[in-house]
Amino acid sequence: MLWNKGFKCTAVVRRLIPWVLMTNIMLVLYCLKTTNHVNIRPTQEETCPLSMAKTNHAILSESSKPKQKCSPKVNIMFMKTHKTASSTILNILFRFGEKHKLKFALPDRRNDFCYPQPFLRFQVKDYKPGQCFNIVCNHMRFNHQEVAKLLPPDAVYVTILRDPVDLFESAFHYYHRAVPLTWGISGKNKLTEFLNNPEAFYSPEAFNSFYLKNLLFFDFGFNNNLGVNDPRIMEAIHSLSQRFHLVLIAEYFEESLILLKDLLCWSMEDILYFKLNARRTSSVNHLDPEMRVKALQWNWADWKLYEHFNATFWQKVEAYGRERMEQDVKELRRRNAEMRAICVDGGDAVEAQKIKDTCFRPWQPVGEKSIMGYNLRKDIDPKWKTICGKMLTPEIQYLSDMGVNLWVTRLWGWLKDSIF
Repeated sequence: MLWNKGFKCTAVVRRLIPWVLMTNIMLVLYCLKTTNHVNIRPTQEETCPLSMAKTNHAILSESSKPKQKCSPKVNIMFMKTHKTASSTILNILFRFGEKHKLKFALPDRRNDFCYPQPFLRFQVKDYKPGQCFNIVCNHMRFNHQEVAKLLPPDAVYVTILRDPVDLFESAFHYYHRAVPLTWGISGKNKLTEFLNNPEAFYSPEAFNSFYLKNLLFFDFGFNNNLGVNDPRIMEAIHSLSQRFHLVLIAEYFEESLILLKDLLCWSMEDILYFKLNARRTSSVNHLDPEMRVKALQWNWADWKLYEHFNATFWQKVEAYGRERMEQDVKELRRRNAEMRAICVDGGDAVEAQKIKDTCFRPWQPVGEKSIMGYNLRKDIDPKWKTICGKMLTPEIQYLSDMGVNLWVTRLWGWLKDSIF
């Protein structure tokens, strides 16, 4: 058994285990079914670059091109990491892609690409060997060789990181009920109990344990259990620095968007946003300095990853120009405030139970309703209704609107909400 020897299930937990395991076994079997029936031996003929003679800059209509020297980039790989404000970036990409009729590589029957399995291109909805896409952006465990076969050679690779201590706190809150080893943690502050003795509630082979250690490293396809001095940590970071053109930083979200706009040659209108999938403040466990140190040590690989790309981020800000950045951030905030006044009833996010329209109700973690969302203004000007609605739409509902049949995700949601 993967549970600790001293762990005793309560009657409630014993009833939950079969449901949780059954659902996850179903997800694994589904992913195996969708990948095993296809010959996955890579051939040159199956790759996007050889199937596509030219890039897709012409997809944008002349009227939509900004009056500037560069051409808007439309071939994009966004590596969507967990608990990093990536849902907000996803919404920006969805809106841009829809507006310009770009081709998305979408998941099939669920909202991710069979995570936590490494990504395979055959996990893409209706994929056929040799197909080319403009945008890949849903949750996956990164596998560059497979992703590259979906995109033209000029594709821009972007991702986002977050301070690993804050990310760990957020991930623990969101996922710990899905990690059976943590069910035996006693006390009101389970996170503190975990950090005081993490090895007692963690095993690398345990079910869903990857959520609780170096989650960023895991998302990028690396071993999340490497020791502090393991040279493979820096090797992995170097590898990512060769793959990604821009790494955004969640703590500097607006500056990140300005750099993204500049890299992609987009307009300010293209990066307007409302913060999606955010937790209510009262649910955040603010760690004291001692616990932060323990969380950092526990997530050392993620810390080194963040440390490296935080430094490169500010190098890019310097190259962009500090004064220019400040002006652009100020303009972005002004434009966002205008959209908030136009779109959002009450002007701000509300708790889940206060969201009136289910179209705008975000997915909630197991056993809680801590993720906030928005209500669309009732008296909204008709000319703004469509864009406002899209800006407020959470990931699951947006994917449904884009034609993805999410029966696996919805089944798990129904089980989760029924049991907990």
